[in-house]
Amino acid sequence: MPGAKIAVMGFGVVGSGTVELLDKNKDIIKKHCGKDVELKYILDLRDFPDSPYRDKLTKNFEDILCDPQISGVAELMGGTTFAYDYTKRLLSAGKSVVTSNKELVAAYGAELLKVAKSHGCNYLFEASVGGGIPIIRPLHQCLAANKFERISGILNGTTNYILTKMIYDQVSFDDALKQAQELGYAEKDPTADVDGHDATRKLCILGSLAFGKHIYPEYVHCSGIRNITLDDVEYAEDAGYAIKLVGLIENTDSGLVATVCPRLVSVNNPLSSVNDVFNAIMVTGDAVGDVLFYGRGAGKFPTASAVVADIIDAIKHEGRDMITLNWEDSCDRSFIRPYKSAKVSMYVRISAENVDSLKATITGMFGYVDFIPRKHRSKNELAFITPVMQESEIDRRLGILSQSAQLKRKIRLL
Repeated sequence: MPGAKIAVMGFGVVGSGTVELLDKNKDIIKKHCGKDVELKYILDLRDFPDSPYRDKLTKNFEDILCDPQISGVAELMGGTTFAYDYTKRLLSAGKSVVTSNKELVAAYGAELLKVAKSHGCNYLFEASVGGGIPIIRPLHQCLAANKFERISGILNGTTNYILTKMIYDQVSFDDALKQAQELGYAEKDPTADVDGHDATRKLCILGSLAFGKHIYPEYVHCSGIRNITLDDVEYAEDAGYAIKLVGLIENTDSGLVATVCPRLVSVNNPLSSVNDVFNAIMVTGDAVGDVLFYGRGAGKFPTASAVVADIIDAIKHEGRDMITLNWEDSCDRSFIRPYKSAKVSMYVRISAENVDSLKATITGMFGYVDFIPRKHRSKNELAFITPVMQESEIDRRLGILSQSAQLKRKIRLL
């Protein structure tokens, strides 16, 4: 049986890991594919004169597109400009594409899946969410009999590392971010991570697959962790919670509610104990209940593991599309419910002169509230947790409270 010839576009961290894994585990891969898998091209504009794979390098995309022997391509360049154009042209030529590019899938997933289907090939992206954590296949295969009620998760390892350092080492946000950058967990420009954009893209992919309509990033309320302080971390711990950046999408009778934001997570929730650069995704189905997926959400070889698994799948399904991996495009957000219409409980931290005198006012305003004790609490500061109510109503009442106190922080509970 003739072997399969593939190409890798992008020879960065994930690309080099994918190439190494294809070489290192070629016998295992052959066993799963039923044929040899040969890497013919590596596309990158840079030179790698010391690489053992330098003979496979090309700077010309057309080499890959126009080679009839190439049946599958791993797009590991990142971004949307060249990646979108190259991916669409490859799929239109009947060549399957696998990717770890969550930005591309979140922005163009519905379109590219449709192009793949119409040309009898596949667009696969297991590595785009959760790195090496299997989640895409379980959603559209193992859990296909379920009506999904909720997906919640810690979807970004960088922010989770920063919050872990703040919780356990009492390190400030700025110092924790610096450590993450020194260790290579955070980019020089950490915006996509700490402001929640990376987690939002991943949530869009999960939500689109689970609920069948493309959820674009602009449909998701997104806020990051830049404003979280050690005061908030300590109040949360005293109340029995840990602060995590959580992506959450819920299926309600009136539509989907999608948010990425810091949340207080109860110590009784498994997500509260997910630390450092690990990710975890909890899926709730009407038949299966809660299912937790946990592991390293990024990294050279964990992500390469998912990429190569998709390459194996693409080769095994060559000439036919995997029709279960699909969702419809959406032209508006009418199926998305405004996030402030959802019911939530909120952690609130305020400051005022003689703040303790406001306790009766707060209780009268919200009914029962849980005031959080803190050993070294400033005499002019107070923190409490509201009862569950519509978020817009909490905001209305806090607006009244702000006439006599400064609102320093509010964080949703999970």
